[in-house]
Amino acid sequence: MGRTVPTYRLHTESILNDWMDYRRALREKDREVFDELMYKARLHASAGSYTAQLDPVATMFLSILLEMQKEVRGLREKTREDDGGPT
Repeated sequence: MGRTVPTYRLHTESILNDWMDYRRALREKDREVFDELMYKARLHASAGSYTAQLDPVATMFLSILLEMQKEVRGLREKTREDDGGPT
């Protein structure tokens, strides 16, 4: 019988579990930021499932960057609104 290929979501969780020693070594404030980043990596697991040819870690980082860019965009728009500039 052939082997079943783990889903992207399961592979991601496995990688995150591998990083738990690193997480435990972080200071509490850094752990909170780490957890936020890992949450961002999980947000796009459905899209990651379509990138089977990519390294799952690369897809996780891409998901994190996507969420961070959305936050940057939101902050820029808020700053423009606060300054009275165009949105």
